Amino acid sequence: MSVLRRAARRAQGDTAVPGDPLDAAQERRVRAVLALGGVPQADLPDGVQQVRLRLLERAANGQEAPRDVSAWAAVVASNLAMDWHRAKRRQERLGERLASLRQAAHPSGEDTSVLSLAVARGLDQLPDAQRQVVVLRFYADLPVRSIAEELGVPEGTVKSRLHTAVRALRVRLHEDEVV
Repeated sequence: MSVLRRAARRAQGDTAVPGDPLDAAQERRVRAVLALGGVPQADLPDGVQQVRLRLLERAANGQEAPRDVSAWAAVVASNLAMDWHRAKRRQERLGERLASLRQAAHPSGEDTSVLSLAVARGLDQLPDAQRQVVVLRFYADLPVRSIAEELGVPEGTVKSRLHTAVRALRVRLHEDEVV
């Protein structure tokens, strides 16, 4: 690329990195599709990175580049926006389910917000693998066998992770003097 062309691209605000699978126009289009799809402004950079990653994965897997990268990137961005909404709805349903479980467990209106907050903080501090099995077992109410099958690990691994996580949560709740 000539020096003049590079200077003209910089003047137009093109800050594309050499080797970047998306040029500036494609990135703007991806951002627009994500934004129009309802993805919040704060999540747009992550969405753009996901599109880049998928394009790089195609190349790494030996697949040909799409004929029209811009159109392909727009479709991927649209799918990401739909995935974002599905995840949001799933979180809302989980929140509703947890709220209904709290109501059923404490119909007298007993304040459980301190306990809920302490458990949430404890979950945040667990390693990902332990948090995952706790959520699947106790919040999604899946049996150990199903969790093991879905995660592709032995049942003993799931049991071990559950045991370690519950012990850590118990210690955390005692330290916070919640229970």
